[in-house]
This record gives sequence, C-alpha cells and structure tokens, in this order.
Amino acid sequence: FIHQKKCEKCDLRDANLSWADLSNANLRNAELRGAKLSETNLSDANLSWADLSNANLRNAELRGAKLNETNLSEANLNEANLSEVDFRGANLSKANLSKAGLRRANLSKAYLSWANLSKADLSGANLYGAYLGKADLRGANLSWCYLGNANLSNADLRGANLNEANLSEADLSGTNLNGANLSKADLSLADLSNADLRGANLSEADLRGANLNKADLRGANLNEADLIGAILSEATLCKTKMPWGEANSGCK
Repeated sequence: FIHQKKCEKCDLRDANLSWADLSNANLRNAELRGAKLSETNLSDANLSWADLSNANLRNAELRGAKLNETNLSEANLNEANLSEVDFRGANLSKANLSKAGLRRANLSKAYLSWANLSKADLSGANLYGAYLGKADLRGANLSWCYLGNANLSNADLRGANLNEANLSEADLSGTNLNGANLSKADLSLADLSNADLRGANLSEADLRGANLNKADLRGANLNEADLIGAILSEATLCKTKMPWGEANSGCK
C-alpha cells in the first residue's frame, strides 16, 4: 500500500503510518479511525469521505490535500500543515487544531463545534457558512478570512486577529471577542448580541445593520467605524471610542 499509494475504501483502523510518505496517495473513503499519522506526509493526498475520527495527525504534512466531507471528529491535528487543504463539509468537531497552519484552507460549511483552534493560522481561509459554535479560537490568526454566514455563537475569540476579515451576516451572538482585533472587518448585518467586545479594536469596521444589542463594548475602539443602521440598544458603553467621540453611558 505504501509503495502503490492507493488504498481506496480500505480498512486501516488503528494502523501505524507515522513518518510514512503518502503524498499524492488515494485514500478516498478509507477507514482510518484511530490511525497513527503523526509526522506523515499526506500532501496532495485524496482523503475525501474518509473516516479519520480520533486519528493522530500531529505535525503531519497535508498541504493541498483533499478532505472534503471527511470525518475528523476528535482527531489530533496539532501543529499540522493544513495550508490550502479542501475541508469543504468536513466534520472537525472537537478536533485539536491548535497551532495548525490553515492558510488559505477551504473550510466552507465545515463543522468545527468545540474544536480547539487556539493560535492556529487561518489567514485567508474560506469559512463561509462554517459552524464554529463554542470553538476555541483564542489568539488565532483569522486576518483576511471569509466568514460570511458562519456560526461563531459562544465561541472564544479572545485576542484573535480578525483584521479585514469578512464576517457579513455571521452569527457572533454570545461570542467572547475580548481584546480581539477587528479593524477594517466587514461585520455588516452580523449578530453580535450579548458579545463580549471589551477592549476590542473595531476601528474602520463595517457594522452597518449589525446587531449589538446587549454587547459589552467597554474600552472598545470603534473609531471611524460605520454604524449606519446598527442596533446598540442596551449595549454597555464605557470608555468606548465611538466615531463621534468617547461614550461613557454605561460606566458605573
């Protein structure tokens, strides 16, 4: 198998393939539950529709691989190179993607609930319509990301970099964005109700029609932000830099 690099639909459950060279391999629909693939080279491999749940892919090389509709629930992808990987419709719920490189990856409509993406590099990634409810994105780099219509409700984005990210019509209700960088981000029609935006940088952000009802904006910077049609009812404003000056109506 390793020589031919072809094992479509085969059963490799719990197999030890660590350090193997499986670049360009065809593993479409393969059964790889619990497989050991740490440090494995899977660049440009086809793993579409495969089952990699609970697999160990720590430090694996997957650049350009196809993993659309793949099951990666509870998989360990810590520090893996996942740049330009096709994850469309993949299940990554509860997966460990901390410090993973996901630059320009396609995660549109992927399922990432409860996933650990802390300090991951998602710059330029496509996350259109992805589900990231309760995901850990602390310190993650999401600059230039496309997150239109994505669900990030109750996710942890403390200290995340979302500079110039597109979050139009995204669900960010109850999300923790404490200290996050959202400068020049597109948040038009986004739901930020009950979000924690304390100390967040929203300078020059597009917040037209956004829902900021009951959002905590203490210490946030909204200088030069576009708030036309935005809902700010019951938002907490204290030492908040608004386009028209500092707002302190919510100080106690």
